[in-house]
Amino acid sequence: MNRTYEIMFIVRPDVEEAEQDKLIETFSGYVTSGGGTIKSTEKMGRRRLAYTVKKFNDGFYVLLIVEAPAALVAELERRLRVSEPVIKFLTVRMDEEDKRVAKIKKHRDAHVKRSALPTQSAEATAPAEAPAAVAEAPAAEVAAEPVAAAV
Repeated sequence: MNRTYEIMFIVRPDVEEAEQDKLIETFSGYVTSGGGTIKSTEKMGRRRLAYTVKKFNDGFYVLLIVEAPAALVAELERRLRVSEPVIKFLTVRMDEEDKRVAKIKKHRDAHVKRSALPTQSAEATAPAEAPAAVAEAPAAEVAAEPVAAAV
């Protein structure tokens, strides 16, 4: 069963851009060869770390959103752990979060706020205001035409 995971890892700051791309391609290759798919890859750039990690104060952040079975993610974590350029990583399972957000959205859509519903007094005044808005619209168009012709 494939699940959605966010895998964020931090690459040492002394690694060159070409080596970073090669590292990302390597981890993406592990996922695709193992039967998973890469939904997105985002290089977030160089950022300062909250605390010193392996004597580094900053690093390059990379985010992979992956759809894969749990065994493949465990293997990917093992490879991240032994990879020398990677100084820190974090894996978060996102499919449960997506289900929770969808449930909340469905609940909110089912329960419309009373303030969003039209009231009787608003409906009674709306038809009287509509003709005035229609009468103003052609005047605005006529006023805009000479300006466009002059340009």
